[in-house]
Amino acid sequence: MKKLILTLISVLYLTSAYAGMSDDNKKRTIKCTGIYYSNSMIPQGELELEKIVHSFAAKKFLSTYLVNEGVNEDNLNKELIKVVDERYGKPYDENITKECDGFIYKLIPNSKSEIDKLIKSGIY
Repeated sequence: MKKLILTLISVLYLTSAYAGMSDDNKKRTIKCTGIYYSNSMIPQGELELEKIVHSFAAKKFLSTYLVNEGVNEDNLNKELIKVVDERYGKPYDENITKECDGFIYKLIPNSKSEIDKLIKSGIY
């Protein structure tokens, strides 16, 4: 009986650990993706190239990640455009971008290294 209870608890724990992103985390990740997207459209004369490239790479990584997590690509694109429309014409905000970096790096294992790989590859 103890083995059965232990097995059930183990299965429940493991399934909850791999349940995917919560809706709140998806929404926040989509918002950060839109922030990166809008940052990537800031002209190089107004923003350092390094920050633009980071934003391109982060947007690409997160878009792919979200689709793999089950977010419909058309809906994702609509939500990203909403964020871009909201941020368009506003200057780069270092604090918001750093908050997104911290959130994403904590939420998605190896996301920092994957984004760095994209930056180094030049494919973003």
